[in-house]
Amino acid sequence: MALTETIQEITIEEVQAGYRSGAYTAREIVQAYLDRIAAIDTAGPALNSIITVSSTALAEADALDSTLAKTGNLVGSLHGVPIVVKDQIETAGILTTFGSEASGDYVPSADATAIGRLRDAGAIILGKTTMPDFATSWFSTSSRSGITKNPYDLSRDPGGSSSGSAAAVAANLSLVGIGEDTGGSIRLPSSFCNLVGLRTTPGLISRTGMSSLVKPQDTAGPMTRTVTDAARVLDVLVGFDAADPYTAAYVVADHKESYTAGLADASVAGKRIGVLRQAFGDPSDVDGASVNAVIEEALVQLADAGAVLVDIEIPDLDHYVAFTSVYFSQSLRDMNAFLASRPALGIESIEKLYAEKRYHEKLDLLEGIATGPSTPKDDPEYLDRILAQGDFQRSVIGIIAQNQLDVIAFPDIKLTAPTHDDVFTDRWTCITYPTNTVIASQLLFPAISVPAGFTSGGLPVGLELMAVPFDESSLLQVARGVEVATHARRAPVLDASYPVLEAS
Repeated sequence: MALTETIQEITIEEVQAGYRSGAYTAREIVQAYLDRIAAIDTAGPALNSIITVSSTALAEADALDSTLAKTGNLVGSLHGVPIVVKDQIETAGILTTFGSEASGDYVPSADATAIGRLRDAGAIILGKTTMPDFATSWFSTSSRSGITKNPYDLSRDPGGSSSGSAAAVAANLSLVGIGEDTGGSIRLPSSFCNLVGLRTTPGLISRTGMSSLVKPQDTAGPMTRTVTDAARVLDVLVGFDAADPYTAAYVVADHKESYTAGLADASVAGKRIGVLRQAFGDPSDVDGASVNAVIEEALVQLADAGAVLVDIEIPDLDHYVAFTSVYFSQSLRDMNAFLASRPALGIESIEKLYAEKRYHEKLDLLEGIATGPSTPKDDPEYLDRILAQGDFQRSVIGIIAQNQLDVIAFPDIKLTAPTHDDVFTDRWTCITYPTNTVIASQLLFPAISVPAGFTSGGLPVGLELMAVPFDESSLLQVARGVEVATHARRAPVLDASYPVLEAS
C-alpha cells in the first residue's frame, strides 16, 4: 500500500514506527532523502545546502535493516535517522571543509565526539552542510560553497552560520540536522527557516572535533522541525568527554532523566514567561514592525493557553551585549589553536588566510578577527569584559528569580531574513546585524528558537526562549508548550516533484 504522504515533516517517532511495522526500510528512507537532495538542492530550486553527500549512507542503512530483521530490535534511540551535519564538525571518511576554500580535500580520520554518539545511537550521517568560512558570519557567504538559498524565499539568505543545516532540514532534505552556536548560529538560521534550534549550556555537548570560534561560548546542538525531535537528539548528544574539559558542565548539570520523557503533556499553562520588549524590533521600521506583529500574536496565543506573561527589563542591556563580546579579543587565539592541531588541513593561521585573501569577500567578522589581538592578553579591556559578563549573568538571574520566571522570551532577530542583495550591498554586515541571539550566548545561558509564525509576506519569525544555565529541561518543556499553542511550523513550497515512498 502506497504511503499517502511523502517524507515531508516526518518525525523520528514516525519513521521508527515505520521501521518496526515493516512499512519501509532505512534504505528506502535514506534513498528518498537522497532523491530530494538531487531534485531540490542540486537541481530545481538549487538551494545549495548540502556540500558533501555521504558515500556510505545507503550501506549503513542496509546494515541497520539487517540488524532489525535479525533481532527485531532497533540498535538505538536514533536507529535509521538520517542526519545532516554542519561542515564545522569532523566526520570520519567524509570531506570536512569548515566552509573554507583553503581546506582542500581534508577528510578526518576520526569522528567528532558528538558524531560518534549519534552513530552509536543508530543515526546515519547523510551529508555535510554549507557554512561561511570557519563560522564567521550571520549569513551563508562561503568561499567554498558560495551562498545558500532560504527555502521560504529563494532570494533571501537562510542565515548563518549553520546555513545549510537550517535550509536542508526546513526543506525536508533530512530528518534532522546538527548545527553549532557561538553567538546564535543555530538559533538565527532556525528563526529564518521556521525550525526549532537549541543552544545548550556550553559544555553539555562535547566540542572535540569541532572548529572553535569563541571556545567558552561554542556548542553544537540539534536543528529540527519539532521540539520532541530536538529533545531526542539532545538525549544522545550530551555527556562527559575527557578530551573536552568544558564538559565538566555536564557533571555539574547532573541531569539524569530523559529530556524527551520530560515533554509528556508539556504546555505553557501556568508558566511564567518574561517578555523582553527591549529586544523587539524598531516599530518605525516596516520590517521590524512585521517581526513584532508576529511575536505579539504568538504571545496572545500563549496567554490564551494559560501562560503568565510578565514584562521585564534588563538594565544596561545594550552596554552589556556590546562590552561582553570577545570575538575580537579571543577568537584569533582559539581559531589558530584549532588549525595548529590539524596540520593535515594545511592552513597555517587565520592571519595568513586574511593576507592571502582566501576567504569570502563578505566576511567582515573574519577580517576583524584576523587583524585584532593575537591573544586575549593583548586586549587591555579583556579582564573588564569577563568581569562584566559575571555582572550581566547575576543581573539576569536576579530578574528571573525576583519574577519567578520559567523563561525569558523575545524575537531571535529584530528583522526578517535579509535578501542576498542586502548582504552583498552591505545593507548590514555581520558586525552590524541586529540579532538578539548574542544575549544568551554572552550570558552563557541555554536558549531555543521556536517557530512563532509568518509575516504577511510569508517569512518565518522565531521566538527565542532563554533559561538559566543547565535548565534545558524546563526550556524544552516551555518550547513544547509554545509549539502546541501556536502550531507555527509549516513546510516551504518548492517547485519540485517530491518522491513518495512505497510500502515494502
